[in-house]
Amino acid sequence: MVPVILTLGNMLVEVMRPERDQPLDRPGALMGPFPSGDMPIYASSVARLGGAARFVGVVGADAFGACLLARLAADGVDIRAVRTTTSAATGVAFVAYRGDGQRQFIFHLRDSACAQLAPEQIDATVMDGVRWLHLSSISLSLSPGGRAAALRALALLPAAAVVSVDPNLRTDLFDVAELRDLCAVLLDRADVIVPSVGEAALLADAATDELACARWAAQGKLVVLKLGAAGCRLYQHGAAETIPGFPSSEVDPTGAGDTFCAALSLALLEGAGPAVACRFANAAGALAVRALGPMEGAPTRAAVMALLHGAQGQR
Repeated sequence: MVPVILTLGNMLVEVMRPERDQPLDRPGALMGPFPSGDMPIYASSVARLGGAARFVGVVGADAFGACLLARLAADGVDIRAVRTTTSAATGVAFVAYRGDGQRQFIFHLRDSACAQLAPEQIDATVMDGVRWLHLSSISLSLSPGGRAAALRALALLPAAAVVSVDPNLRTDLFDVAELRDLCAVLLDRADVIVPSVGEAALLADAATDELACARWAAQGKLVVLKLGAAGCRLYQHGAAETIPGFPSSEVDPTGAGDTFCAALSLALLEGAGPAVACRFANAAGALAVRALGPMEGAPTRAAVMALLHGAQGQR
């Protein structure tokens, strides 16, 4: 049986400004809807890279929900555990990009369909064949049902399966103290932790990311700090190593971190060493930013391998 990578969480579409420095407080052109959500992007990326991805979530019985389901199915994600509800609309995020690369978001999530995720959706069929579970703080933060679903997945997970956690802290949506409390159970169970810059220090209440990541690594966890275009920093066995990234022509950075996590998970599950897996993930992340839309740049394995082989040939 092919080992399954399972994830669950928020399902939404993004509607965005097509150009930079077009804020959302005035009339203007918008593009979309683009399928999105940190965990749907992750699942889509796993499948496009050749892995077996399974997703659990909720969408509304509307056009945005159909957009999400069609994209995940087309990419090869197992979406049999995704529920469609008539009592709420599919989640939406409006996005604008500033000239300095920062993003402005307006989210409609708390009362959307994705907040109806429930533990009853996690059953023996969903867990069949699962060897890797990937979670983020948003899965736990949106609703008590989402939190219960994540905890049920952890409880039913085989002992030999791997748990990876991308904190993906949305401090613009949730209180920091609340996020720390919610993430504590995830970080305690996690085998692999993949924070972005600033998240490790915030979660561990440490002075720096370096100290926080080293502390987690000392507990026997594999820690990979995402550095964006610069690559990532790997912490293991009391040592730290920077794995450089790849040059890329950035169009849209949204979702690149989720694609990075997907590539890292799949490479590790397939038996790659941590440094090799990080390089594979760096290549996937570099390719993911080249198209407008969170899932639009998610690469195939062939594209990632071509970038890796091309980089080797230039050495």
